[in-house]
This record gives sequence, C-alpha cells and structure tokens, in this order.
Amino acid sequence: MKTTQALHDLGQSIWLDNITRDLLNSGGLRRYVDELSVTGLTSNPTIFDQAIKNGDAYDDSIRSKAAAGKSGEKLFFELAIEDLRQAADLFRPVHDRTSGLDGWVSLEVSPLLAYDTKATIAAAKELHAQAQRPNLMIKIPGTPQGVPAIEESIFAGVPINVTLLFSNEQYVAAADAYMRGIERRIKAGLPAAVSSVASIFISRWDAAINDKVPAGLSDKLGIAVARQAYRSYLGLLSSPRWMCVYNEGARPQRLLWASTGTKNPKASDVLYVEALASPFTVNTIPEKTLKAFADHGKIGATMPADGGDADAELARFAAAKVDVAALAKQLQDDGAKSFVKSWNDLMGVINSKSAALKRAS
Repeated sequence: MKTTQALHDLGQSIWLDNITRDLLNSGGLRRYVDELSVTGLTSNPTIFDQAIKNGDAYDDSIRSKAAAGKSGEKLFFELAIEDLRQAADLFRPVHDRTSGLDGWVSLEVSPLLAYDTKATIAAAKELHAQAQRPNLMIKIPGTPQGVPAIEESIFAGVPINVTLLFSNEQYVAAADAYMRGIERRIKAGLPAAVSSVASIFISRWDAAINDKVPAGLSDKLGIAVARQAYRSYLGLLSSPRWMCVYNEGARPQRLLWASTGTKNPKASDVLYVEALASPFTVNTIPEKTLKAFADHGKIGATMPADGGDADAELARFAAAKVDVAALAKQLQDDGAKSFVKSWNDLMGVINSKSAALKRAS
C-alpha cells in the first residue's frame, strides 16, 4: 500500500497545492487522484502567476477573452474558474460519496481585498455564483478584517476556505467566525450545512526563525503551533456549543495544514507531512512533496489530541526570545503582502500576454 493511501485511510484528506491547465489536460491530476489518493486541491495567485507566465497553455483562452474586450481581474477569474470547474468535476464523485465533506477545490478572492471587509464579502458571493460548482470554496484570508467577512459569507451560504492563518489564536478567531455564521443561519431558519476549512500555514514559521534560534530548535516551531491548534480544534468539536449546531445539521469546519513543503534543505523533505498526520484534517501538499511522500514517506504516531509537547516546545522558543504572537502577526501580514505581489505580477503577465497575442494575431 502506498503511504498516501495509508495517510488517507488514517483519516486525513490529501489535497494538492497546485493547479495548472497542463496538469488538467495531461491527465496528471487524474493520476494523482487514482494513484496517490488526492481528494481535492487548492489554488492561489502565485500558482496561477507561474503557470500562465511559464507556458502557453492559457494563450488561446487569453487571446479569445482579450478579443472580447476582457482584461485584468475579470479575464483572470474567467481563466481560473475554467480550470477550477474542470477540477471540481473531477473531484465531484468524492464530494458526493462523502456527502460534501471532501472533494473540494478553492479559489481566492483578490488579495487586494485582504483588509477590506465589505468588498471581500461581495467578491466571495460573486465568485461562488460565477463558478457554478457546489464543491468550490472561496478563500478568504483570516486577517482581522477578513474574520467578519468569513462570518457573513458563511451566513450567506458560501463555502469558505479560511487562508493565511498562522497561530492558534488566529485559528480560534476564524473558527469562532464560522460558528457565528452557522448559529445565525440556524436562528434565521436556514440550513446549517455550510462547509469550511481553516488553513494554518506551517513551514513559514521555521523559515522565519531557524537562523535565529539554537540548532536544537530548528524546524520545531511550526509543528508545535500545529499541535496547539489541533488541541483547540478537537476541543471545539467536543464542546456543547458545537454539539448544538451539529444537532441542527451543521458540519465541522475542518482544520487544514497548509505550507507543508520543507523549506530547510537540511531537513527531511517529508518532515511536515509525517508530523501532521492526524485524523479528520486536511493536508494540502505541494506536488514535489506529494511525490516524495509517496516514494519514501512513513506514517508513525498521529498527532496527539492533547497537544503533546506543544506547550513545552513553545516555552523553549519563548526562552530563546521568540515572540510567537508578534511573529504570527508578522507572518500573516507578510503572507498578505506576498499574495498582493503575486497578484500584481499576475495582472502584469496577463496584460503583457494579452497585448503580445493581440499583436501576433
């Protein structure tokens, strides 16, 4: 049995952290589904920027859309939705078999809206309606301004992937927003089953501080934060508050591990996938890491429900003068800025390609 199948059988969903038109058209994504137990995927501006910039798979679509007078964000979202509809259809059997728990794809609102609550709410509704797929989630960043947008979008019945979460506290705020949205739906007499995941970024913690802490602490902070959040996640799922909405037909907002590719060349290339094995969660895995895990990954003990040594490890980082709360805010801000840069690069690529294709036609 492949280790990816064993991880799936343990109860963790494997989602691919990638989508390109080449991957779809070549049958590569279908092979990952059939051979590596992939049951969903996520996208972001960086992924689309690289795919459009480094190949010609999108040229025909860009040419026709530009000829029809479309440009910029409008043109991009049409391209992205074409890809994600195709991927959503591929995962639809999983979605149906799991009664909507799994088989999801995700599309992010414009990163320019990360600090604009009202515009994020409007964009989430519009993109979900435009996609016309029941198994497509809209990604909203878990920034302070994004949290109320999460609540409102869930209340409106839009499935949400909360992105750019880094700390336990940021996760708890996103989970609370999800719960409020569901509780409001129940109070309004609306169906309670609106799906969501909460995505905690892992490897960026270690990339930020590995050169600032003793060698014994290398590549341990992201896992400690994950264990702390997993404890909070299971605590919520066993709480009276959750039991009340579950009794009304709500479904859990699953915890998702993001940024799980190893950035330290001295560490195992499957470090985070192995450490984050945990039932009833999702791991969205970069393509290179997925292949590595299928080739030589191992599954040992699953993540401890009580957080294991998370508190002790975090205390060691505090003693090493790492301010985890301040770093979490910095990482979230830096992540939002990184997505804005990728977005601006993406718009530039689309505009330049549109112009070049128009001249060549």
